[in-house]
Amino acid sequence: MKNLLLGLHGQTLRRLRRLWLQYGILWSGAILVGLVAVMYARLIDVGFEMFRLLQHGHSWLPLLLTPAMSALCVWLTRRFFSGAEGSGIPQVIACLGEDDRTSARRASGLLSLRIVVGKIAVSFLGIVGGFTIGREGPTVQIGAALMYSMRRFYPRASVILEKRLILAGAAAGLSAAFNTPLAGIVFAIEELSRSFEQRASGIVITTIIFAGVVALGLNGNYTYFGTITAGVDGARQMIVATILCGLFMGVAGGVFCWLLLNTQRWIPSSLRRLRSESPVLFGALCGLLVAVIGVAAGGTTFGSGYAEAKGLLTSQEQLSVFYPLAKMAAMVGSYLPGTPGGIFAPSLSIGAGFGNLLHLLLGDTSLPMLIALAMVGYLAGVTQSPITAFVIVMEMINGHALVISLMATSLLASRVSRLIAPPLYEALSERYAK
Repeated sequence: MKNLLLGLHGQTLRRLRRLWLQYGILWSGAILVGLVAVMYARLIDVGFEMFRLLQHGHSWLPLLLTPAMSALCVWLTRRFFSGAEGSGIPQVIACLGEDDRTSARRASGLLSLRIVVGKIAVSFLGIVGGFTIGREGPTVQIGAALMYSMRRFYPRASVILEKRLILAGAAAGLSAAFNTPLAGIVFAIEELSRSFEQRASGIVITTIIFAGVVALGLNGNYTYFGTITAGVDGARQMIVATILCGLFMGVAGGVFCWLLLNTQRWIPSSLRRLRSESPVLFGALCGLLVAVIGVAAGGTTFGSGYAEAKGLLTSQEQLSVFYPLAKMAAMVGSYLPGTPGGIFAPSLSIGAGFGNLLHLLLGDTSLPMLIALAMVGYLAGVTQSPITAFVIVMEMINGHALVISLMATSLLASRVSRLIAPPLYEALSERYAK
């Protein structure tokens, strides 16, 4: 009897161990990604509220605060958190390269828990300084790093398994950041993995589900920008709006990509030398530029731009016709020194500003519809991932009535942008492939 009980106990332990290896590790990692994504989002919101409180009644304060915070962010990133700069998506793409050996080596440096801490802490300081950055790109790298760290619990973790964990964590990070589960899946397929495996699909979807459940449990079931009321105009107006938004936003997004990828062609040589020899001082100058733009724009260009975009969508805010150009300039100034921060949310805000501007030309067309089309067009122009762009915007505004127009605008803008500059994330990822 004793031997029988020991045998049953051993079988139970082996079964539990097998279940843990098959499901427990993956589910635990997904829950962790969801928790960290939600906490990080709240931390960034708190950081920007701190900036607004400091700025309140002292509109000149960013002229001191933003350069100081920029210099601090650059120093911290270069001294302690190399690999945490920028949005984080290029780092994830580099870790999913075709060469398994070099990809594994990159992942150990670019997706470590040290990078998670640095990404969260330094981007928090950046938003406290009023930088034009978002949290979505960083959440992608954070999610990938957290899932990658779960490989330690597998007895024989292979490179293939590690890549699947990275892919799943990155997709879940984007999904939890925007509450857009479909966009997370599409993002994993279109942007992160050009050779998406069937075996990886189950891991990605499962991770998104669990991370999404955690996010919904903490935040509730919400739509990022709320449900907009966009009256569907006549076919002629819809076609004209789609073509104009696709063309103009494709050019604008392509110009932004070109500016970031060709700094040696437009930044004066003295500033390029300063950037190389004294990056902290260069960061302070970029911070001063962001502050000057923000003060001149009445504070509207500081932060991710979520409030401005939502205000335009709901017709509760009026912005200057120069807002999108000023926001784009502030976004370039925020990105150049290498401050950790994403470009998704600022891109949506810039697109909303351009939609408001296009309404001056197409006054008979629904303003919310124009803003939605311009948002998806500019995001597609910047990322050159048209499917991801239109799915994200569709889920963020609950805009199923505009799905065909969103798809067409996104595809056209992406093609136009590609004529001006190569895909931004792929080009930036090559810098980590060396």
